[in-house]
Amino acid sequence: MTGGTGSDPLDGALLRAMQETGASAAGLYVLAPDEPVLQLTVMSGVPAPFLDPWSRVALAAPIPVAVATRRQSLVWAGGHQQLARDFPRTAVAVPYDFSLAAAPVSDGTGSRGALLLLWPAGHSPQLSQEERTAVETACRRLAVVLAEHPWPNGEAAPRVLSPPPVRTLGTKATSAAVDYLERLPGGCCALDLDGRITLVTSGAEELLGEQASRLIGARPWEVLPWLRDPVFEDRYRAAVISRRPVSFTACRPPDHWLTFRLFPDGRGLSVRLSPSGEDHGPPAAHPTEGEAVPVRAGQIYHVLHLAAALTEAVGVRDVVNLVADQIVPAFGAQGVLMYAAEGGRLRTIGHRGYPAEAVATFEGVALSAANSPAVHTLATGEPGFFSSPEEIETDYPGLPHLTGKAARAVLPLIVSGRPVGCCILSYTRPRIFSTEERQVLTSLAGLIAQALDRARLYDTKQQLAHDLQAGLLPHSLPSVPGLAVAARYLPSARGMDIGGDFYDLIRLDEDCVAAVIGDVQGHNAAAAALMGQARTAVHAHATAGASPAEVLARTNRLLTDLDPDLFTSCLYVHIDLRTRRACLASAGHPPPILRHPDGHTTVPHVPPGLLLGIEPDARYEAIEIDLPPDSVLALYTDGLIEAPGVDLETSVADLARRLHNAPPQSPDRLADALLKNLHGDLERQDDVALMLLSAGARPRDS
Repeated sequence: MTGGTGSDPLDGALLRAMQETGASAAGLYVLAPDEPVLQLTVMSGVPAPFLDPWSRVALAAPIPVAVATRRQSLVWAGGHQQLARDFPRTAVAVPYDFSLAAAPVSDGTGSRGALLLLWPAGHSPQLSQEERTAVETACRRLAVVLAEHPWPNGEAAPRVLSPPPVRTLGTKATSAAVDYLERLPGGCCALDLDGRITLVTSGAEELLGEQASRLIGARPWEVLPWLRDPVFEDRYRAAVISRRPVSFTACRPPDHWLTFRLFPDGRGLSVRLSPSGEDHGPPAAHPTEGEAVPVRAGQIYHVLHLAAALTEAVGVRDVVNLVADQIVPAFGAQGVLMYAAEGGRLRTIGHRGYPAEAVATFEGVALSAANSPAVHTLATGEPGFFSSPEEIETDYPGLPHLTGKAARAVLPLIVSGRPVGCCILSYTRPRIFSTEERQVLTSLAGLIAQALDRARLYDTKQQLAHDLQAGLLPHSLPSVPGLAVAARYLPSARGMDIGGDFYDLIRLDEDCVAAVIGDVQGHNAAAAALMGQARTAVHAHATAGASPAEVLARTNRLLTDLDPDLFTSCLYVHIDLRTRRACLASAGHPPPILRHPDGHTTVPHVPPGLLLGIEPDARYEAIEIDLPPDSVLALYTDGLIEAPGVDLETSVADLARRLHNAPPQSPDRLADALLKNLHGDLERQDDVALMLLSAGARPRDS
């Protein structure tokens, strides 16, 4: 972690943003040039450990700065209640009252990152217009500075800006201030924002039972065993974040109850100590001087944050990235190795901070091997903690030299007594693992194990879904002289990626071809199976020479007889390449869109007909349209156009406008353009199928 005073242009711009917006803390996130990650680069107003869970934020994460960057709009949470509703993962890690704004920092060349601003408790539930304008101005200013002074690629630790001094005092004024503090009843001490004691009066020395020489430069809960309860550090964190005075009582052994009153501002905390006049009952047992330091409040909240994040991890890659990007920094590790137990061997599923030869040495090691700490910890079910290279060398000769690591925590990943893998956190320097830290890491390993087990099952289902979908959709479309065709399929963003959308291109004879697109209700294996039956039925009736209306009627009777309890929409198009005429029939499917050679678009009115599978005797009507040379006929499913709160007619008109505005290009490029940034930041709720057909060749002589 580096320091700063605001002399750097970026520092000055950030401090100015705090001043003009009235924010109590700020942080600038810069978008990494080579990966979708936001890196915290400069901050002020809170200690760096407070933002450890968010020093690196994946662009896809449900975190305010990531959401603001993705949407390119300001994100506001006017208090902890709104934060808990909109960003529960963030709220569980910072359970204090404050307001938050995250705003995109971008210029004409694209997004550069995001600005994070915090306001103390008591801020209005909404940003004022003046504050909003100040935030937007600050973002523009930061974008200009970043363009002129790019943040060095690879700089890991954020620069923490020192708060400006209130004023400079002479010798007399300093002595007078000390005399004033010494005359106050009880005791006084001062803490910087990091929680370190910078001043202590003789009255405070007496009440705390410790000399100033040991107190100065230390955090109270680190030097005084009876303040090691995480509750006391939590009160300090609450004061720094909310900027509200807080108080608590603690018992200095054997029975001296003291009241602490904390008064925070942007430079630190002023603390008043006094004997408590109340009877608080028998004090709890306190750790002795030689006992390990308990887990800190910040670490507890960080673990809660990580636990919440693990519940959101979907695939194995998500779990690995979460461990590497968030759990490793949380425990100060410099490396991580993650293994999955498969077929009696350990398979590497992710690693950071390890040389390639070290990773390769243990790749595929048998679970019966004796030279691997990961194998040993899985065999015993007990985590292994190695505090020095000598400890590692004793049990595993040569391992410290091979890996370059001096300490490690080897965590078994076990679910219901079944080993699913192993996670190794490693350190380049010797490290003592306290009893409490071992307990936290062991508990966290259980959460990682469950997340990894779910993720592997999800990935298996995804692969099954992909294989099933690939088997039901055409592997390739037939090549038809005089007709250019592009087809695309996108599964929904939820579920097993199995959908009922389908398309096909059927060569009927030398001059005629049929195109079909449809959508079976549902997103499961039953929908996919019915989709396969519907596509097969359409293909069979089309090649038998049935007219478009008859193809739909016969397919409808078949699906009705099957009684699948699912309904299917379908659009069938018969194209005569010689006459450039198309005959269209629809079973409740969205209408096609025709883009003419000059770019304007029309929406042919195809009688909608009844969905397939409802009424066995349903009849369907067909219409005919011209297909001018170089025109494009777009067939699609409703997943391409549906948007929350928008009616179908408006959605179709919007797609027609997009087709009209697109430059002349091949159907393949046009299809990619139509699917790019589909629905923006919203998660796709439905499958998407798209077919574009362009008759480009001139008709042959009859």
